[in-house]
Amino acid sequence: MGEIVNLNRARKARDKAAAKADAAVNRAAHGRTKGERQAAEAERARLARLLDQSKRED
Repeated sequence: MGEIVNLNRARKARDKAAAKADAAVNRAAHGRTKGERQAAEAERARLARLLDQSKRED
């Protein structure tokens, strides 16, 4: 005979695991310091300027 499984506990455990995975993704996306965010924004701006300077005019 198979093992008895409480379906409510199984569902809650599955949902908790999914919530933990979502939290890990959010920590990676939003868990940066203000300095890191500013540095990334400055790098994006620098690359955009470099690209604009490299364009040819017709």
